[in-house]
Amino acid sequence: MKTEMNVKSKLKIIPLGGLESIGMNITAFEYEDSIVVVDCGLAFPEDDMLGIDLVIPDVTYLKDNIDKVKGFVITHGHEDHIGALSYVLRDINVPIYATKLTMGIIDNKLKEHNMLRTTKRKVVTYGQSINLGHLRIEFIKTNHSIQDAAALAIYSPVGIVVHTGDFKVDYTPVFGDAIDLQRFAELGKKGVLAMMSDSTNAEKPGFTMSERTVGITFDHLFAEHCNSRIIIATFASNVDRVRQIISSAYKYGKKVVVEGRSMVNIIETASELGYLDVPENTLIQIDELKNYPDEKTVLITTGSQGESMAALSRMAADIHKKVSIKPGDTVIFSSSPIPGNEKAVSKVINELQQKGATVIFKDAHVSGHACQEELKLVYSLLKPKYAIPVHGEYRHRKANAGIAEALGIPKENIFMIQSGDVLSIDQDEAKVIDKVQTGSILVDGLGVGDVGNIVLRDRQHLAEDGIMIVVLTLERGTNQVLAGPDIVSRGFVYVRESEDLMEEAKQVLCDAIENCLSYNRYADWNRIKMVIRDTMNDFIWKKTKRKPMILPIIMDV
Repeated sequence: MKTEMNVKSKLKIIPLGGLESIGMNITAFEYEDSIVVVDCGLAFPEDDMLGIDLVIPDVTYLKDNIDKVKGFVITHGHEDHIGALSYVLRDINVPIYATKLTMGIIDNKLKEHNMLRTTKRKVVTYGQSINLGHLRIEFIKTNHSIQDAAALAIYSPVGIVVHTGDFKVDYTPVFGDAIDLQRFAELGKKGVLAMMSDSTNAEKPGFTMSERTVGITFDHLFAEHCNSRIIIATFASNVDRVRQIISSAYKYGKKVVVEGRSMVNIIETASELGYLDVPENTLIQIDELKNYPDEKTVLITTGSQGESMAALSRMAADIHKKVSIKPGDTVIFSSSPIPGNEKAVSKVINELQQKGATVIFKDAHVSGHACQEELKLVYSLLKPKYAIPVHGEYRHRKANAGIAEALGIPKENIFMIQSGDVLSIDQDEAKVIDKVQTGSILVDGLGVGDVGNIVLRDRQHLAEDGIMIVVLTLERGTNQVLAGPDIVSRGFVYVRESEDLMEEAKQVLCDAIENCLSYNRYADWNRIKMVIRDTMNDFIWKKTKRKPMILPIIMDV
């Protein structure tokens, strides 16, 4: 009797970013000739990335397999999930699938980059499924600090993978429905192969508070500070938070100004799409502020993370064109600092208090991410065979892995994978079988990827020790020194107070160049430049214990 072997392929899960830090979330799901990419986010630069504006993921793997890529499926409209789309789509122009508000925010980005007409986009509703090659994706309603967030059920021939996206369980959201826990339970009954879940708050016990609790806090704060102008800094994308601030302002008869480009953009998009209902005559333009007494106005602004160019930071530093902080103003931070931003936030708070403002930064914020009890709830409903913690630094994901293990998922079925790992998975086994190219591409102005480690190292060097330029003029043919060497210094020492040092450096250089040319009258320029560099480095180090960048320039006449 013949037994027919039916060998199935395996599903490959390939995170291309977002597993070592907060931000730059992007994961490829591959089955045979179909690749579906979930999210395409950016990260903000680290302190040592001098002059860099944004960091986007290296998508070489997708470029190399462009024929397989069926589309981008987006969980929600935050920068760390959609910010890199307008850069990545230049090389990988495939359709985008997202919910209504998420797509509205993506459209704004594409408009800025003149890519709206060349990009296929499809708005998806909750419960709807889209077929992309061998994979089928279902969007499931979740709650987060932005409207229209979705979890994804990814149906493959080897089983269902649920990707939670960023989520929390909010039974009383400000707008729309609560998370669809029923659907999670139904999927759990069907059998879930793997769950990839948000780890951002996995270290925090208990439940995340409902967004509504912030509304109550605002009501109390508005009542308490009814005789002062109120300035509230929050995330531009938190439409529910803005809705609650506007509703408190309306209740207390205050006019509202929205300040900060990203905030204005998102609020316009949310209003147009019906996610934000603003009472008539409540919103005013910033130029109209002078027509109202201070205690009758509220400003909602960007800059809750201390970003130097955001509206609140400019107000605190007295460089905002239209608003300056006055004694008696009440400033409310309706956010908590993202890890790494604490210093910048503290600096802005100090500046605001020095100007006489009352600053409130406690209890006016709730997180958009699930704490431990909510993660336990979703694990218990889905009962996945494998757990893959995502979205967070290593310690956050480790805490998530600990929750999965406590709920009975065997240790060998929990995968702490890294960006670039290829996790091959089916009902029988899961293991990392390969590693693909990943990394960070730096965006500086209009340049994408033209600044790499070497350029950053040079910028660091210039920032730390400055530069010295040595200019020398030689006669063509004879290599006779006609002029120089002249020394120009920037960021090294204040030249007017260091004339002796410069004179001595010049003398040492003259001797070295003369020496070099007396040995070999026709020495090549590279040799002369090397002599200049070595001589200057030795001399400056002996005198100052510093190492500025030495840049020799030789001209011939």
